Amino acid sequence: MAHAAAFRITRSAKRAQPSASSRRLGDVLSIAEQQGLLGGGRTLTVRGRMPSLLVEQAKKKTGIQSDSKLIEAALANIVVADDYGEWLQAQRGTVSKDLDLEF
Repeated sequence: MAHAAAFRITRSAKRAQPSASSRRLGDVLSIAEQQGLLGGGRTLTVRGRMPSLLVEQAKKKTGIQSDSKLIEAALANIVVADDYGEWLQAQRGTVSKDLDLEF
């Protein structure tokens, strides 16, 4: 989680206990770092116009103040997302109705 510590955290976020979402973000960044996704030079510029309230709330929730770090965290979250829910739903109906489950 060394990379997660590099993100600027607001003073109020430092005083408060880490929320579940901030712990999850730290986990996401740690996984992304372990997978080598955060290494290397910063060679690509990503730009976009965002609703200011969306950015404000994302910064408030994460404690990240840098626009670049916020985008990096969001992209890492997409890449390392757990797809278990989607996989589980895709399995619906794949078990034979004739399977004896001994009930």
